[in-house]
Amino acid sequence: MAGIISCMDIHRLHTGAAEAVISARGAELQSLRLGGLDLLWEAGPLWPRHAPLLFPIVGRLQGDTLRHQGEAFPMLRHGFARDRDFALLEGTATTCTVELRDDAASRAAYPFPFLLRVAYTLTATSLRMDISLRNPGEVPLPASLGLHPALRWPLVPNLLKLAHRLVFELDEPGPLRRLTAEGLLEPTPHPTPIQGRVLPLREELFAEDALIFLEPRSRSLRFETESGPTLTLRWEGFPHLGLWAKPDPGPSFLCIEPWEGYADPEGWDGEFSEKPGGFLLAPGATRRWSLRISSDSRELTPP
Repeated sequence: MAGIISCMDIHRLHTGAAEAVISARGAELQSLRLGGLDLLWEAGPLWPRHAPLLFPIVGRLQGDTLRHQGEAFPMLRHGFARDRDFALLEGTATTCTVELRDDAASRAAYPFPFLLRVAYTLTATSLRMDISLRNPGEVPLPASLGLHPALRWPLVPNLLKLAHRLVFELDEPGPLRRLTAEGLLEPTPHPTPIQGRVLPLREELFAEDALIFLEPRSRSLRFETESGPTLTLRWEGFPHLGLWAKPDPGPSFLCIEPWEGYADPEGWDGEFSEKPGGFLLAPGATRRWSLRISSDSRELTPP
C-alpha cells in the first residue's frame, strides 16, 4: 500500500514496509517503521512526547522569560512550536510539507513575524526531515531551533540496553556540559564519556540529565548493537548536540538531539537577540536544517 492519509491532525506516509506518521500538532513525528522495526518511542508515561520540534528556543530561558527591547514575554522550555497546529501544504505517497506562521497568539510570547516549514520524505530505508525558517519581517529575527527524536532503547525488545552504543563520525574529545537543577547551562565543562568515537550506553550517563556538546565535530552517528539493528542519523545545519534519556529499568528511549541553540547559561539574563547559541536571521532571509534517519546503514567506517 502506498498513499498519504490526511485529516485535520494526522499525515500517514507509506512506501513498501516503511511507514511514518506525522501529527499536525507540532509537525511531530508520531511513529516511524523502517526495516521491519518500530523505531520511535511510543510517548508512554515516562515521557509523553515522541519527537518534538523545538522553536523558537532550545532548552530553558532564565525565569522562563524572553526579554526584548525592555519588555518581558513568557516563554516555556523548548518554545511553543511543539504545541501549535501546522497547516498541511502538500502531500504525496511519500512526502508531506507543513508550515507554521506567526499569529496573535505567537506574538504574545515571541514578538516577531516568521514562517516555519517542515518537509518529510520517506523511502524504504530512511526518513528525511527538512526544516526552513524564513524571516518575512523588516528587522532581524532572533531564534534557536532544535530536534528531539526519541528512539526506542532497546531497539528491539529482546536486547539489553547495555548492548547498545553510539558510534560517532569523528573522534569526540569533548568536553560536555550539563544543566543545573533549574534547567540552565552549567558554566563548568565536564570530561566526555565518549571513548574516541564510541559511547557505550548505560542509564547512569543520564542520572544528571542531558549530555550537551556545544562543539561536536561529528555530523552523523550510528545507534547500534554488535549483532542487532543499526540506525544512522545524519544532520546538517545544527552545530550543537544533546543526548538525553530518563533512567528507567524497563524499555524506554534515547533522544539524539541536533540543535542550533541551547539553554541560557546560568547567570545570563540578557536581551534575547544576544542570547548565547542563538542566531539572527536577516530580513527576507531563510535558514535551513535537515535530519535523516536510516536503518541498517553502514555509512561510517568501523571504529
